[in-house]
Amino acid sequence: MSDTQGVSYNKVDQGYFDKRGLRRYAGVWSLWALGVGAVISGHFSGWNLGLANGWGSMLMATIIIAVMYLGLTFSLAEMSPALPHTGGAYSFARTAMGPWGGFLTGLSENVEYVLTPAVIVYFISSYMAGIFGTAPAYLPLWWVGFYIVFVGLNIIGVELSFKVTVVITLLALACLVVFWVSALPKIDFARWAMNVGEGGALLPEGRGPLLPMGLSGVLACLPFAVWLFLAIEQLPLAAEESVDPKRDMPRGILAGIFTLIVSAFMILWLNPSVAGIGSHQLAKSGEPLLDGFKAIYGDGIAKALALVAVLGLVASFHTIIFAKGRQIYSLSRAGYFPSVLSVTHGSRKTPHLAMMLGSVLALAVMFVLWFSLGADKGAAVIGGTLLNMAVFGAMFSYIMQALSFIRLRSKLPQMERPYRSPLGVPGAALTVAIAVVTLYFQLSDPLYRDGVLWVALWFAIGITYFALVGRKHLILSPEEEFAQQLARQTQA
Repeated sequence: MSDTQGVSYNKVDQGYFDKRGLRRYAGVWSLWALGVGAVISGHFSGWNLGLANGWGSMLMATIIIAVMYLGLTFSLAEMSPALPHTGGAYSFARTAMGPWGGFLTGLSENVEYVLTPAVIVYFISSYMAGIFGTAPAYLPLWWVGFYIVFVGLNIIGVELSFKVTVVITLLALACLVVFWVSALPKIDFARWAMNVGEGGALLPEGRGPLLPMGLSGVLACLPFAVWLFLAIEQLPLAAEESVDPKRDMPRGILAGIFTLIVSAFMILWLNPSVAGIGSHQLAKSGEPLLDGFKAIYGDGIAKALALVAVLGLVASFHTIIFAKGRQIYSLSRAGYFPSVLSVTHGSRKTPHLAMMLGSVLALAVMFVLWFSLGADKGAAVIGGTLLNMAVFGAMFSYIMQALSFIRLRSKLPQMERPYRSPLGVPGAALTVAIAVVTLYFQLSDPLYRDGVLWVALWFAIGITYFALVGRKHLILSPEEEFAQQLARQTQA
């Protein structure tokens, strides 16, 4: 069977889908934990690098990015119960833009979900090496160990996966709350948070300008502010494992984004304001929350505090492995990727092959960089270039998802929508505009360009495979069948 966009569908029997079944378990709080847990590591580290442009610049950038994510998440809250399939972003774009639009959106998310856990596990290994005193040469053993443990937890079953997600997300949030409460008596905002002057100079007495770098400083902070919210968009990937996606998916998404907004502004206000730290110093830190705890409680309990700081990284690592498995699974089940990758575990009904392959691919990239470039340069590339690749893939997928929302509102106004975004098309259009500006600033930074070139190679390989093989062997998965049914209704 052929499609108007040059794709063909293979016929499969019910046995094909029986081998690719998932199990429903998640309620609204499991979904909330999945979304918050995926992001929470960004509140422990990464965001702070933007403080080099001044606290006010980071504040303005965080407001802008929060607006972008509000537009995105309200759009997702409308689309996910209307199209309650594991495909998530690919499913939305497939229905709105056809197979090629769906594939490109899925491919961009694939970059994000394969590489983000790799970057996170590198940071986890650095913490663990410091805690246990292992030599840098042994960092790859930490990577492998954490992948084995958390891929294993995700394979054992969706029930255990979500229970672990809820527990570690609550623990990570508890760590942040303890820090906020501990920091409040120890802050001097004007003296420490405002100690960045023009050109990035240190102002020993603080009380510097709100925007020491002007508007360009705000724009330069945008990619760092993204880390305070990156990966909340993975929630729709759990649609087929949600007990009632039409009711719970919007609630989980919106509860998640508002939790993250509160946490983001609390950490932005308090962490640089702690006496003895300040924005200027924090802008160079690899573990800003740990530095804040040390300033409050002293270095004597540094190792215990480091274990606390690892919780946020572990929460995101675990939840994004979940998302990676479902993302690869959905594209594979529909034939965009080799269909064998969507086979689920016979008794546990988890996409074990998809999670294992994605993890092996990420580890292979890390090992190649580590051993070909050497430990020091390899670490810089893993912590920098791979990070930039993940953010670029995310921004591209946001643009495609927001455009999908706009097109679905126009193309399929009659589609059943259990929830309607109060921000509507203007909210989605604002998401597109901010994401485009953020991408522009990623491209203008030489450190980001290398990552973009590697993403281009990733896309070239994926598009070549789809053009030569994948598009001729698509399968009427729930996402594909739903999209075709709606297309026929529109034509009628």
